[in-house]
Amino acid sequence: MAAPGLLFVLLLAAGPPPAVAPASAPSGAPAAAPVLLDRVVALVDSDPILLSEVERVIALGLVPEAARGGDEKTVRRRVLDALIEQRLRLHEVERSRFGDVDVRAVEEQVARLRAGFPDEAAFQARLAALDLDLAGLRQLLAGQLLILTYVEERLGSRVFVGLDEIRRHYEEVLVPDLRARGAAVPPLEQVREPIRQLLREQRLEEEIARWTAQLRRDADVIDLLDRAPGELPPVVPLPSRRGGG
Repeated sequence: MAAPGLLFVLLLAAGPPPAVAPASAPSGAPAAAPVLLDRVVALVDSDPILLSEVERVIALGLVPEAARGGDEKTVRRRVLDALIEQRLRLHEVERSRFGDVDVRAVEEQVARLRAGFPDEAAFQARLAALDLDLAGLRQLLAGQLLILTYVEERLGSRVFVGLDEIRRHYEEVLVPDLRARGAAVPPLEQVREPIRQLLREQRLEEEIARWTAQLRRDADVIDLLDRAPGELPPVVPLPSRRGGG
């Protein structure tokens, strides 16, 4: 499976459409100012990402470790950047018509997420507060797992770690680090596999970064996060439906 950093799950699909709720006013009275309920913070090839999606990631405690730290605005920016990258990957996987996701894998991820709450009631309350139900959660998790499977099968096949690289890491990185900390140095045979896995994960992350950078160059991404809430996003024509109906 792909790097754990990619397991920042949820909110790959667009949430509920942005809406503005007008306040009711007596007939003849001036209408109250509209209340902004949600807004588009990015468009990825005309596919909107909402502010509520960013907030859900933060509220569920699913912010990737690399995105943590800093003030609220900084965290929002990092989370949106991660969501844009995930949306780009999801679009590519969908275009490739890349198979299905194992239902058991989806349920395992649901269980992992549920385990992060003190009890079932707290888990359900958080989902309700975020306008999610279990079916929607499973759908979002399935999209994420589809990306992980695609990454492992399509990009993972390009990653190979040789014995020379393992030995070099052992001699130039691991051994000096252990000695500097006064720790015992195990023989290479005992740590060969963990080193191989570490190097493979690093290489895979590099492949993912190159792939994602290319996807972004080829895509039309409009970032609206730093615009004032009152500024509407540009009009985006809806794609024409195929097949009629």
